[in-house]
Amino acid sequence: MRLAGLTAAVVFVLDQGTKFWVVHWLDLKSRFAIDVWPPFLNLRMAWNTGVNFGLFSGGSDVLRWGLVVLSLAIAAGVWLWLRRLAPLRVVQLSAGMLIGGALGNALDRVLYGAVADFLNMSCCGWRNPWAFNVADVAIFVGAIGLLLFARQEQGADKTP
Repeated sequence: MRLAGLTAAVVFVLDQGTKFWVVHWLDLKSRFAIDVWPPFLNLRMAWNTGVNFGLFSGGSDVLRWGLVVLSLAIAAGVWLWLRRLAPLRVVQLSAGMLIGGALGNALDRVLYGAVADFLNMSCCGWRNPWAFNVADVAIFVGAIGLLLFARQEQGADKTP
């Protein structure tokens, strides 16, 4: 549990720190775009009021607060589920990544009314139209880790 909590805290601080740096210090909210290493790494300001890839982005307060509650519920659910186990380190890391990312994006919705997305990566003639952030990466990696390793953990618990 300690490793999951530490991982969640590190992801949360890294996510919020990079968002503050890019949105406010580099003033991406006004500049909208900064080419760092085109086309591989660019900063593109995108305020996501919906879920992944802007799905269901209507900008309503009901959706905004519903997504905040959903993020908090997922983080709490994963934390409670984790407490019932004595999980492998990789499961704790995965859960911590998912929790930290969910809390980071939830705080964005509270502070800004939307999630601050800014990372944009393209390659090899393909132009990626979407932007993401550190929390999005952590949620994705954490969810994949839980899918891959939590099943192994449950299988290990069933052996005599």
